Amino acid sequence: MGETQHSREDNVPQDMVTRFQDNYRDRAIAADAIFYYVYGLLHSPGYKTRFASDLKKMLPRLPLVESPDDFSRFSEAGQALAELHVGYEDVEGWPLTIRSLGTDLRSVPDQAGQCYRVHKMRFGGSFKAPDKTVIRYNDHLTVEGIPLEACQYVVNGKSAIEWIMDRYQVTQHPDSKIVNDPNEWSDDPRYILELLQKVVTVSMRTVEIVSTLPELDISE
Repeated sequence: MGETQHSREDNVPQDMVTRFQDNYRDRAIAADAIFYYVYGLLHSPGYKTRFASDLKKMLPRLPLVESPDDFSRFSEAGQALAELHVGYEDVEGWPLTIRSLGTDLRSVPDQAGQCYRVHKMRFGGSFKAPDKTVIRYNDHLTVEGIPLEACQYVVNGKSAIEWIMDRYQVTQHPDSKIVNDPNEWSDDPRYILELLQKVVTVSMRTVEIVSTLPELDISE
């Protein structure tokens, strides 16, 4: 059998590329730049506010910003965001403070794996007044020093940090009784803890990039 041949197909149709090129009078605009423009636009606080009602009931409208410079800024920010979000596992974890509760992990290396096991992570503070700078990782560990700004990166109504807390918990299906244990998803006992640190980094960088986006300037 011969080798399988692969070819790249852009998801941005040529007529859309032509529309952008004509609008900004720039034949160098490519499909990738438009894709990243859209990704940047969807992260714009101004866009989310202006089209809030539409986003709840229909496919999002994707307007053209007025100036070529703003198009470039949205596209460049969108590329930075896309690369960050796709490569989230490769970023350096945020330097959080990991505190042990009654267990010196360095003195019991044979038990360290158990000390890093997660059942259900919770924020510090109380249910009515959570302290989102602290996560009670398990009965042995607390994670401190989470910047509150990290919680500004919200995906589908919930911060990325909260998605990790919800996703990485032990659950049991009520009917089949099958247990879903995220501690078994990696041979590295610190995997979940380090992933949490990386998501904090991604959240902080996302907030930083979003803050550089230009004001939304579009014609009706």
